[in-house]
Amino acid sequence: MLRRELLTVRNTLTTDDVRDAAESLAEHALELPELAHARTVAAYVSVGNEPGTLALLDALLARGVRVLLPALLPDNDLDWGAYAGEGSLARVQHGGKMALFEPAGERLGPAAVTEADVVLLPGLAVDARGMRLGRGGGSYDRVLARLERAGARPALVVLLYDAEVVGHVPAEAHDRPVHAVVTPSGVRRFT
Repeated sequence: MLRRELLTVRNTLTTDDVRDAAESLAEHALELPELAHARTVAAYVSVGNEPGTLALLDALLARGVRVLLPALLPDNDLDWGAYAGEGSLARVQHGGKMALFEPAGERLGPAAVTEADVVLLPGLAVDARGMRLGRGGGSYDRVLARLERAGARPALVVLLYDAEVVGHVPAEAHDRPVHAVVTPSGVRRFT
Protein backbone atom coordinates (compact mmCIF):
# COMPACT_ATOMS: atom_id res chain seq x y z
CA MET A 1 0.00 0.00 0.00
CA LEU A 2 2.69 2.50 1.09
CA ARG A 3 4.88 1.50 -1.89
CA ARG A 4 2.04 2.23 -4.32
CA GLU A 5 1.32 5.63 -2.73
CA LEU A 6 4.98 6.64 -2.86
CA LEU A 7 5.33 5.55 -6.49
CA THR A 8 2.16 7.46 -7.40
CA VAL A 9 3.66 10.66 -5.97
CA ARG A 10 6.96 10.04 -7.79
CA ASN A 11 5.07 9.62 -11.05
CA THR A 12 3.70 13.19 -10.76
CA LEU A 13 7.22 14.68 -10.88
CA THR A 14 8.26 16.53 -14.02
CA THR A 15 11.59 16.11 -15.81
CA ASP A 16 12.60 19.52 -14.37
CA ASP A 17 11.67 18.40 -10.82
CA VAL A 18 13.81 15.29 -11.18
CA ARG A 19 16.77 17.19 -12.70
CA ASP A 20 16.71 19.96 -10.05
CA ALA A 21 16.44 17.39 -7.25
CA ALA A 22 19.36 15.39 -8.71
CA GLU A 23 21.63 18.46 -8.65
CA SER A 24 20.78 19.25 -5.01
CA LEU A 25 21.08 15.59 -4.05
CA ALA A 26 24.57 15.32 -5.57
CA GLU A 27 25.66 18.53 -3.84
CA HIS A 28 24.57 17.30 -0.40
CA ALA A 29 25.86 13.75 -0.90
CA LEU A 30 29.30 15.02 -1.91
CA GLU A 31 29.52 16.87 1.44
CA LEU A 32 29.24 13.58 3.35
CA PRO A 33 32.56 12.83 5.08
CA GLU A 34 32.04 9.14 4.27
CA LEU A 35 32.00 9.92 0.55
CA ALA A 36 34.87 12.39 0.85
CA HIS A 37 37.12 9.61 2.20
CA ALA A 38 35.75 6.72 0.15
CA ARG A 39 37.97 4.85 -2.27
CA THR A 40 35.20 2.55 -3.50
CA VAL A 41 31.49 3.38 -3.63
CA ALA A 42 28.75 0.94 -4.63
CA ALA A 43 25.97 2.96 -6.23
CA TYR A 44 23.27 2.55 -8.89
CA VAL A 45 21.94 4.35 -11.94
CA SER A 46 18.57 5.94 -11.28
CA VAL A 47 15.73 5.13 -13.66
CA GLY A 48 12.49 6.92 -14.39
CA ASN A 49 11.53 9.34 -11.62
CA GLU A 50 13.93 7.93 -9.02
CA PRO A 51 16.11 10.60 -7.39
CA GLY A 52 18.78 11.14 -10.05
CA THR A 53 22.24 9.67 -9.52
CA LEU A 54 24.25 10.40 -12.70
CA ALA A 55 25.58 13.80 -11.55
CA LEU A 56 26.73 12.18 -8.31
CA LEU A 57 28.33 9.19 -10.09
CA ASP A 58 30.25 11.51 -12.43
CA ALA A 59 31.41 13.71 -9.53
CA LEU A 60 32.67 10.65 -7.64
CA LEU A 61 34.45 9.40 -10.76
CA ALA A 62 36.08 12.83 -11.24
CA ARG A 63 37.40 12.57 -7.65
CA GLY A 64 39.12 9.31 -8.54
CA VAL A 65 36.66 7.13 -6.64
CA ARG A 66 36.08 3.59 -7.92
CA VAL A 67 32.32 3.39 -8.52
CA LEU A 68 30.66 -0.02 -8.65
CA LEU A 69 27.25 -0.39 -10.28
CA PRO A 70 24.86 -3.33 -10.03
CA ALA A 71 23.79 -5.71 -12.78
CA LEU A 72 20.59 -7.60 -11.98
CA LEU A 73 20.91 -11.39 -12.07
CA PRO A 74 18.01 -13.72 -13.00
CA ASP A 75 17.45 -14.61 -9.30
CA ASN A 76 17.25 -10.88 -8.34
CA ASP A 77 20.72 -10.94 -6.76
CA LEU A 78 23.21 -8.31 -7.93
CA ASP A 79 26.51 -8.68 -9.74
CA TRP A 80 28.76 -5.59 -9.98
CA GLY A 81 30.79 -3.77 -12.61
CA ALA A 82 32.90 -0.60 -12.65
CA TYR A 83 31.45 2.71 -13.84
CA ALA A 84 33.59 4.61 -16.35
CA GLY A 85 31.19 7.41 -17.34
CA GLU A 86 27.78 7.47 -19.01
CA GLY A 87 29.20 5.82 -22.14
CA SER A 88 30.06 2.71 -20.09
CA LEU A 89 26.39 1.95 -19.44
CA ALA A 90 24.12 -0.45 -21.29
CA ARG A 91 20.32 -0.32 -21.17
CA VAL A 92 19.15 -3.80 -20.16
CA GLN A 93 15.54 -4.98 -20.27
CA HIS A 94 14.78 -7.56 -17.55
CA GLY A 95 11.69 -9.56 -18.50
CA GLY A 96 8.54 -7.79 -17.36
CA LYS A 97 10.51 -5.48 -15.08
CA MET A 98 11.75 -2.00 -15.90
CA ALA A 99 14.78 -1.44 -18.10
CA LEU A 100 17.91 -0.71 -16.07
CA PHE A 101 21.20 0.95 -16.92
CA GLU A 102 24.01 -1.43 -16.04
CA PRO A 103 27.79 -1.41 -16.46
CA ALA A 104 28.63 -2.75 -19.92
CA GLY A 105 32.10 -4.03 -18.99
CA GLU A 106 33.52 -6.89 -16.98
CA ARG A 107 31.45 -8.44 -14.18
CA LEU A 108 33.21 -8.52 -10.82
CA GLY A 109 30.89 -10.95 -9.00
CA PRO A 110 28.27 -10.44 -6.27
CA ALA A 111 30.96 -10.26 -3.55
CA ALA A 112 32.60 -7.15 -5.11
CA VAL A 113 30.21 -4.98 -3.04
CA THR A 114 32.05 -6.06 0.12
CA GLU A 115 34.99 -3.85 -0.98
CA ALA A 116 32.85 -0.68 -0.84
CA ASP A 117 33.47 2.02 1.76
CA VAL A 118 29.98 3.41 1.09
CA VAL A 119 26.90 1.74 -0.37
CA LEU A 120 24.34 4.10 -1.90
CA LEU A 121 20.95 2.40 -1.79
CA PRO A 122 17.81 3.08 -3.78
CA GLY A 123 14.55 3.14 -1.89
CA LEU A 124 11.04 4.51 -1.69
CA ALA A 125 11.11 5.76 1.89
CA VAL A 126 13.05 5.78 5.14
CA ASP A 127 11.70 6.30 8.63
CA ALA A 128 12.98 7.93 11.82
CA ARG A 129 14.77 4.68 12.79
CA GLY A 130 16.65 4.61 9.48
CA MET A 131 14.61 1.65 8.22
CA ARG A 132 14.48 1.71 4.41
CA LEU A 133 11.52 0.69 2.29
CA GLY A 134 12.75 -0.75 -1.00
CA ARG A 135 10.80 -1.68 -4.10
CA GLY A 136 10.18 -5.18 -2.79
CA GLY A 137 12.44 -7.20 -5.11
CA GLY A 138 14.83 -8.19 -2.32
CA SER A 139 18.01 -7.43 -4.30
CA TYR A 140 19.39 -5.03 -1.69
CA ASP A 141 18.30 -7.27 1.21
CA ARG A 142 20.71 -9.82 -0.31
CA VAL A 143 23.43 -7.18 -0.64
CA LEU A 144 23.05 -6.15 3.00
CA ALA A 145 23.08 -9.80 4.14
CA ARG A 146 26.24 -10.42 2.05
CA LEU A 147 27.95 -7.41 3.65
CA GLU A 148 27.04 -8.67 7.11
CA ARG A 149 28.28 -12.21 6.40
CA ALA A 150 31.58 -10.79 5.11
CA GLY A 151 32.00 -8.58 8.19
CA ALA A 152 32.04 -5.55 5.88
CA ARG A 153 30.90 -2.29 7.51
CA PRO A 154 30.39 0.28 4.75
CA ALA A 155 28.35 3.41 5.38
CA LEU A 156 24.81 2.74 4.14
CA VAL A 157 23.17 5.80 2.58
CA VAL A 158 19.74 5.95 0.93
CA LEU A 159 18.93 8.60 -1.70
CA LEU A 160 15.35 9.93 -1.56
CA TYR A 161 13.07 12.92 -2.11
CA ASP A 162 12.22 15.05 0.94
CA ALA A 163 8.63 13.76 1.22
CA GLU A 164 9.93 10.16 1.36
CA VAL A 165 11.37 10.60 4.86
CA VAL A 166 8.33 9.32 6.76
CA GLY A 167 7.27 8.48 10.31
CA HIS A 168 7.28 4.69 9.96
CA VAL A 169 7.90 2.01 7.36
CA PRO A 170 7.11 -1.67 7.90
CA ALA A 171 10.25 -3.62 8.78
CA GLU A 172 11.04 -7.31 9.06
CA ALA A 173 13.52 -9.01 11.39
CA HIS A 174 16.21 -9.21 8.65
CA ASP A 175 15.95 -5.51 7.73
CA ARG A 176 18.93 -3.34 8.63
CA PRO A 177 18.80 0.42 9.22
CA VAL A 178 20.77 2.77 7.00
CA HIS A 179 23.23 5.28 8.49
CA ALA A 180 21.98 8.34 6.60
CA VAL A 181 19.50 9.61 4.05
CA VAL A 182 20.37 12.28 1.48
CA THR A 183 17.50 14.33 0.05
CA PRO A 184 17.49 17.45 -2.10
CA SER A 185 17.25 19.55 1.07
CA GLY A 186 20.09 17.91 2.99
CA VAL A 187 21.40 14.98 5.00
CA ARG A 188 19.82 13.26 7.96
CA ARG A 189 21.77 10.76 10.04
CA PHE A 190 20.47 7.84 12.06
CA THR A 191 22.22 6.30 15.08
